[in-house]
Amino acid sequence: MRATGQGEADTVRGARGVHADPRRGLLGRLPLGVKRLLWPLAVAAVVAVLVTGVIVVVQPTGPTPAPAATQALDAPPPSSLEPGAPTTTATTPTATTSPTGVTPTATPTPTVKPTTGRSVTPVVPTVTSKRKGVGVWTFDGVNPALASSGASWYYTWDVAHRGVTSPRGTEFVPMIWGAKSVTATNLQQAKTNGRYLLGFNEPDMKGQAEMTVEQALELWPQLQATGLPLGSPAVAWGGDRPGEWLDRFMAGAKQRGYRVDFIALHWYGGDFTTANAVNQLKSYLQAVHDRYQLPIWLTEFALIDFANGVRFPTQAQQAAFLTAATRMLGGLSWLQRYAWFGLPATDRDQTGLFSAGGTATAVGRAYQAAR
Repeated sequence: MRATGQGEADTVRGARGVHADPRRGLLGRLPLGVKRLLWPLAVAAVVAVLVTGVIVVVQPTGPTPAPAATQALDAPPPSSLEPGAPTTTATTPTATTSPTGVTPTATPTPTVKPTTGRSVTPVVPTVTSKRKGVGVWTFDGVNPALASSGASWYYTWDVAHRGVTSPRGTEFVPMIWGAKSVTATNLQQAKTNGRYLLGFNEPDMKGQAEMTVEQALELWPQLQATGLPLGSPAVAWGGDRPGEWLDRFMAGAKQRGYRVDFIALHWYGGDFTTANAVNQLKSYLQAVHDRYQLPIWLTEFALIDFANGVRFPTQAQQAAFLTAATRMLGGLSWLQRYAWFGLPATDRDQTGLFSAGGTATAVGRAYQAAR
């Protein structure tokens, strides 16, 4: 309790140890005997006053402590400071008091927010299946891109995968690209590196393997000799048409008793409307399967219009096609594998799944989610 008025002045004076001024009154006029009797009582009274004064003076006079809710949010942890330790406003919040008459409110609990101002690309769950593959060539970020793509198999148009590390659980499939690739060294390397072997790459196209049917048939026994399950030469077009390159090759192989275990096909669509493109791809695959009654590997496919130069769809159109096409392919029991063209995305290869550094494009994110 704090004293007020003159009593407060006397109390403060006593607390400071200053002697009180002598005062004359009734006590000065009493007989000596009475004085002796009253003296102990007076001393006791003075002592009581002095003690009371000390208590009043040392009573804390600081501001009213903050409400418990505010203290709980603002006060530092109990072990963060020792008495007399310096405080830093940058790291140690201090207790605050509310102005008189204002009801304090508890500080809301802060919510966690991203610490970067950049937009965050939604994470796409990566899905894989035994069918899902991709054509790969080296670029900056090829290994993390392949690992995060979800591909269960890949090929490089070669018997080896130089510069590419196979992710765990991802299978490399070698290819004998053309006539000059048919060497004892390449055939042995193919046998060492894979469980399957892909035949010649677009022998019906100038600038690709560019082989006659007779030349391909003449070399075919050497590919057979690896003992690997063997895919047909992958023609660029016309695999379903009588008298075209694949039809003549398959007829010659049958006549000579050669082995072809599955048909490899390429397909590129020039109609960028999703439903149309998916239907055209399905019709082509079905026609080839009906003709040869063999399992099919679709080793290259995407939307690219080659009718008048080279024209690409938008990323959104390509992604929509990839999503719908892979869903359709999953319903074909005789379609054993497919491989998108291709893993890298550049200004030239706009169908690609990952740009330099291994960042997925919109098409790449669609591929990650595909089965």
